[in-house]
Amino acid sequence: MIATNLSLCPFSTIPSPTMPLAVRQSTPPTDPPRPTGKRFIVGITGASGAAYAIRLLDQLLVNGHETHLVVTDFGKRLLKDELNLSSITLDSLCPHLAADPHSEHYKSLLIVHPNKDVGAVIATGSFLCDGMVILPCSSTSMGAIATGSGSNLLTRAAAVTLKERRRLIVCHRETPLNLIDIENMRTLTLAGAIIAPTNPGLYLNPESINDLIDFIAGKALDLLAVEHELDTRWTG
Repeated sequence: MIATNLSLCPFSTIPSPTMPLAVRQSTPPTDPPRPTGKRFIVGITGASGAAYAIRLLDQLLVNGHETHLVVTDFGKRLLKDELNLSSITLDSLCPHLAADPHSEHYKSLLIVHPNKDVGAVIATGSFLCDGMVILPCSSTSMGAIATGSGSNLLTRAAAVTLKERRRLIVCHRETPLNLIDIENMRTLTLAGAIIAPTNPGLYLNPESINDLIDFIAGKALDLLAVEHELDTRWTG
């Protein structure tokens, strides 16, 4: 066995097995942002990458966007295993916003839907929204969406997003890929989805794990056409 000298690693925020990663948080503005009138659907599945989802939620809410959240059972386990989050509430997902003097404003922007409730409002095309992102997206969920399975709310909402010709961003996390995964990606791309693997770029010389998280969250926000101030731009 070769010992690893962590003092040589440039990342200063390496979580221990008993200490979950502290995801970077935005500072809420003094006055709460006015609702933008935009609404988005966020799906979380069981593929690794819980921190990406939390940072995405942070950015959507702190900028005043109505956010509808649906989490699969394995997504709930993911949040528990990787970030020690035990509930799907604002207090658990974005505690800095829940502790803000304007917490009720942020709570009104976050609408959580049970994944088994296939009759929820986001399961119908008459629900107008500006796009849906699944971050992270497992191969299992990607396959279900590619085959038109609407057996749970997440896959049903994704199918509706496609049929209504709205933005569907599928942030697949697993690697390597087998032929089934590749064909599912092809099918979804032909149907109008955008496949955005969670592969962070290193050209910005990241100094922490949170820099890599911001890169992926920022890419998802770009694809949703959401303005943000995350440091994700190459300036030459």
